[in-house]
Amino acid sequence: MFYFIIRTSFVHGRQTIAASQSSNLLIFKRSIGLRLFSNSSNGHSFMVSYLINKCGFSPEMASRVSNFVHFETPEKPDSLIVFLENHGFSQTQIVKLIKREPTLLLSDTEKTLLPKLEFLYSVGFSRPELAKLLSSHPHLLKYSLKKQIIPSFNLLRDLFQSDDKTIKAIKRFAGILVYDSKSYLYPNMNVLRGNGVPESNILVLLNRYPRTFLYNPVRLKEIVEEVKVMGINSSTKKFLAAVIALTSMSKSTLERKFDVYRRWGWSDQEIHEAFQRYPSCIEVSEDKIMAIMDFLVNKMGYNSTLIAKQSSVLGRSLKRIVPRALFARELLSLGLIRITVFDTS
Repeated sequence: MFYFIIRTSFVHGRQTIAASQSSNLLIFKRSIGLRLFSNSSNGHSFMVSYLINKCGFSPEMASRVSNFVHFETPEKPDSLIVFLENHGFSQTQIVKLIKREPTLLLSDTEKTLLPKLEFLYSVGFSRPELAKLLSSHPHLLKYSLKKQIIPSFNLLRDLFQSDDKTIKAIKRFAGILVYDSKSYLYPNMNVLRGNGVPESNILVLLNRYPRTFLYNPVRLKEIVEEVKVMGINSSTKKFLAAVIALTSMSKSTLERKFDVYRRWGWSDQEIHEAFQRYPSCIEVSEDKIMAIMDFLVNKMGYNSTLIAKQSSVLGRSLKRIVPRALFARELLSLGLIRITVFDTS
């Protein structure tokens, strides 16, 4: 019956939500009620007022941003706003970009920013993709095009032998373009190679989870050894899933997850076996672990040891688990299904 819960599929209708976007950009509106500021510096006062009235910042955010950038005239910030709008950035994306990298307000848009956007367009990024990427990671625009961005892109393209895969990796974690490959990427690839991970799996990991390769190489080596000790074959995709899971949290967080499972009666051996079967079980939040275990053990009456043997159920949402469990119990009461325990050892 428990196996039935996590294996049975249902067809759900899909809902399409249409979102409308106002054509009137707040970024080009001025507040009806102009806020007055008494500052010792007229330049500071102008800048704070500009960020509030032109960009829609709160007074607190405008004051914070003013600690990192200084201007007394609107020419350069206006130029940045118009430049971004002309390249398809929405009002929300422009404000997000400025908040994250306020020094860009002083950029020479044609000399320093345009060549970077033109290069990224040329390799295959669309305007919407680039607007989304740069509003979330505007620090990319602070790096040299010739010394950092182009060499990093070419390095990734040589590894993947594909522009499309390179773009997907960058979209998943843009930091891969600006980290020092000699300090992170190459050493981490060598750690995996030295532990028997096939080159094809390394490239899959780099494409889907590029952040892993910007991990501290010494710590990554420790994690790889831990996964091997747990008995997971380094030539399998499950090995990659285990590495990803362990790099996603600190040792203290991992130990807290283990303590939650121990509270439900799992031995350390059962925890390790559950991890071997489904490495992502340690990525589940503590609250979600508690909620799922409470429902399956206290409300449905399952033995917690059975859950350890089917640890993939912890990756499901309660919205999926609850109706299936109740449906399975109803079928069982009608004698339409039998309880079958599968040996997953």
